[in-house]
Amino acid sequence: MSAIFDALPGIEVPVGAVSKSLANLWAETAADGRPAPEADDAKATQVNFVLHLGLHTTGEDAAQQFKVVERFSQRYPSRIVVLCPLHIDLPAAEIRAKVYGECFLGKSKADKRCVEFVMLSYSRSARQFLENEVSICLSTDLPLYYWAHRFTASGRLADYRYLLSRAKRVLFDSAIAPIDALTYPWPNPHGVRDLVYARLLPVRQSIGQFLSSYVPAVLVEGLRSVTVSHAGAVAAEARVTLAWLRRRLGACGREGEKVTFSLAPLDAGVAGRLAVRFDYAELSRYFRWSGDLATGQALFEADFGSGRTSLSAAVSLLAPEIALSEAMFF
Repeated sequence: MSAIFDALPGIEVPVGAVSKSLANLWAETAADGRPAPEADDAKATQVNFVLHLGLHTTGEDAAQQFKVVERFSQRYPSRIVVLCPLHIDLPAAEIRAKVYGECFLGKSKADKRCVEFVMLSYSRSARQFLENEVSICLSTDLPLYYWAHRFTASGRLADYRYLLSRAKRVLFDSAIAPIDALTYPWPNPHGVRDLVYARLLPVRQSIGQFLSSYVPAVLVEGLRSVTVSHAGAVAAEARVTLAWLRRRLGACGREGEKVTFSLAPLDAGVAGRLAVRFDYAELSRYFRWSGDLATGQALFEADFGSGRTSLSAAVSLLAPEIALSEAMFF
């Protein structure tokens, strides 16, 4: 039995009858008077999406990620395939399937957005048949996006070359991915996206907009160190923020050999704290940003030689389903 497969909603159907079962599902939904796609609108599907739940995924986590993708699909109607590997291999190859569908109505009956899920549970010995099953389940002539969630090893994930090569974007969360995920030679490295970077969009925008009011040369003149302090819960966000600052300051013309970039863990008790600090050769010049991602409050403090500035601001991370769309489409 697969804990993650059993934790997901849907009706179990024969693997060879997925398409027919989805059609029957919508027919029954329409007969009950619930929202269902019209036969000739191709369910308004915009993308193919494969959510691969790795061996570190629990049943509770699987249900949570299912909800994330479901919320995403309310904005971008999708055909979604969820892959659920078995933790214990079986002597014989086994693939089980479930189907699930739901339509969401907008401001009018014409504004109907539908999502179709196909869940596939598979044993290791059935791995050789999986790509064929996935290709049958996907809608033709639509882009494919692949999200690998809690996979155990980059090398093992690389076995799924069909998905990695065909996908327009390959998504993973570096906060929970293997340490080499960002440097592994993926088949399509330009299509790889980190969900940590995506969900930091509001933080990057807020800091970037504040600093953009100053001439780039002023920001890097005499710059000696850049430090990102962080609570343990946002260590990945701090790492990604530091790398982003390194790139952006590089674009401003800083001399990298003279600038130290570092991370500084904060004491326990500040679960959502993230802070940025620029130090300069001239001690009177400085930049400070501190944010509490738990409370949504942030503070800017700066003096680049033209007087002190202090500004309160809001701060947040993107919701998971919005971070998905950010990573997929931008």
